[in-house]
Amino acid sequence: MKPLSRRIYAVAALALAVVIFVCVNIAADTAITTARLDLTQTGQFTLAQGTRNIVASIPEPITLKFYFSKKIAADYAQTQAYATRVHDLLEEYASISHGKILLKTVDPEPFTAAEDEATANGLSGAPTDSGDTVYFGLVGTNRIDGKETIPYFSTEREQYLELDLTTLIYHLIQPQKPVLGILSSLPLDTGAGGVQAAMQGNAQPYAIYSELAQTYATQMLDPAADRIPLGVSVLMVVHPTNLSAAALYAIDQFVLKGGHALVFVDPNAELAQAGGGMDPRGGGNPTSDLPQLFHAWGVGYSPAKVIADRELAQRVQVSADPRNPVASYPIWLHLTQADFDAKDPVTASMQTLNLASVGALHPLKGATTTFLPLVISSDQASLVDVESIRFNPRPEDLLAAINPTGEHFIIAARVTGAAKTAFPAGPPAPLTAAGQPPPAPLPPQVKDSAGPINVIVMADADIFDDRFWVHTDNLYGKRVAAPFADNGAFVLNAIENLSGSSDLISLRTRATNDRPFVVVKRMQAQAQADFQAEAEALQAQMTAVQQRLHDLEQGGGANPTNAQGLSAAQQAEIDRFKKQLVDIRTRLRDVQHRLRKDVDTLGDILAFVNIALVPLFVAGFAILLAVLRRRHRARAMAQ
Repeated sequence: MKPLSRRIYAVAALALAVVIFVCVNIAADTAITTARLDLTQTGQFTLAQGTRNIVASIPEPITLKFYFSKKIAADYAQTQAYATRVHDLLEEYASISHGKILLKTVDPEPFTAAEDEATANGLSGAPTDSGDTVYFGLVGTNRIDGKETIPYFSTEREQYLELDLTTLIYHLIQPQKPVLGILSSLPLDTGAGGVQAAMQGNAQPYAIYSELAQTYATQMLDPAADRIPLGVSVLMVVHPTNLSAAALYAIDQFVLKGGHALVFVDPNAELAQAGGGMDPRGGGNPTSDLPQLFHAWGVGYSPAKVIADRELAQRVQVSADPRNPVASYPIWLHLTQADFDAKDPVTASMQTLNLASVGALHPLKGATTTFLPLVISSDQASLVDVESIRFNPRPEDLLAAINPTGEHFIIAARVTGAAKTAFPAGPPAPLTAAGQPPPAPLPPQVKDSAGPINVIVMADADIFDDRFWVHTDNLYGKRVAAPFADNGAFVLNAIENLSGSSDLISLRTRATNDRPFVVVKRMQAQAQADFQAEAEALQAQMTAVQQRLHDLEQGGGANPTNAQGLSAAQQAEIDRFKKQLVDIRTRLRDVQHRLRKDVDTLGDILAFVNIALVPLFVAGFAILLAVLRRRHRARAMAQ
């Protein structure tokens, strides 16, 4: 028998490889539908442990109905791709639930019972150019008639997809919401419009409050109340400026009896002021403090000082001059992972926080409690008087006032351990209004904590300000929030941790994966510190020259009435000032160039590395390989 030629062997091997390739793909598509390889640094596409814990704790089967108008949305590639991702993720949930999640997929075509069902379940429809409606939402139900809905999967919240799905499941298996008591001088529940907007039906709660209300039964408490209502799981105190002695006593007793509290004070709450931001005109009281309670808990805090941080300063627009439109504003801080406690569950997974005019906390000497810093400043910070930022908030002046000592100032801390009452002489006398019955007797006073207290304190209330952390938009009648910082996550993490659960904490901060240009920020801060004084001096000199030149040209110097004719001496003086003005502008441009020189140089190096380094490396390797082969061939021929 004649042996097969090498060519036939090669063709047969190629055909066999094609068959194996097709078979492997079919088998993988059929059997490995949920397997994936996640190469992201933070595991963005891997189910978080919190999700697995919640799914594993489902007591009774729940049903998830995924509504997607597949045919109508066929022309919208982005929506189709996102729907595929949602469906794949839901299948992964179902696969790890051991039968506790029943997943159903519905295509609500127009004028069908499925479309009526989607509408009845509260789903939002997105109109298309053809006039049809795309439904893209989820309805979850449990066996006790509980129902949770995601009306529409907005692409703005795609990065929070796992959080939204897991939260929906969490609500289905926790039908009784924990009660969150809130004592606040800020209108968290009505938004910036306050009570008046609420009475007109235009209330727009702050985004953090809206998220809290989805998970907890929020209860706004009377600042004059003498006791915290029974059933409150966690107490949140925000910017306390008007608390009565009775309310302070109520907080004291709540904490000593084992209640957990989250407290926000602020030396200069911009949210409480009418103008807000850098507008010094104030409306409400911008300063809050709890000195009596802080002393009992072992917390030191000065409402007269604000942290100014050169390294963490946010860049803000301060001028219409296109050559130098932004500056570092050292009392608006952008904090990243290096500034958070990596061990505490509240801050361990956080990526970034944006805060404004924050105060500093410190442990008191002789305190019986343990003081654990959660959020700190950089070592390029110092404390400045709060009055200086209210009446002269110019960034350059604030930067000049910073005198770093190398100390990291504490912005937020957890306080635990044994504590004594802040009212050792007994509860304050009850206030009884004329004609009103006396209040009910108070329970016996607790003077020593029954166990370790657990209180988290932050010296900033502007964390609730939406403009610092979230974009909100209206999508088909629903308010959609897209965070760009973890302000909301910090508050929800803290409350969840204080209420005894932590499964959702790891999910909230996965999307705000902030990787700041740390080197660039340090260069900018250092350059601004080095050249700011010189730039200011040149700017002042130029302003004086311009004013003098204007006076001379208008005849307002030696002879204010001579507006038409100028003497030769005056004309020479004008020419001299014009030349001086050009010289100052040149020197000022040189200073501004030096402000950006190091950053521009770094950018050029990175551009070279990104564009040219790899091709040069490949070309060099190819040349080296060619030389080696030539030498090898030459040696072979020589032998």
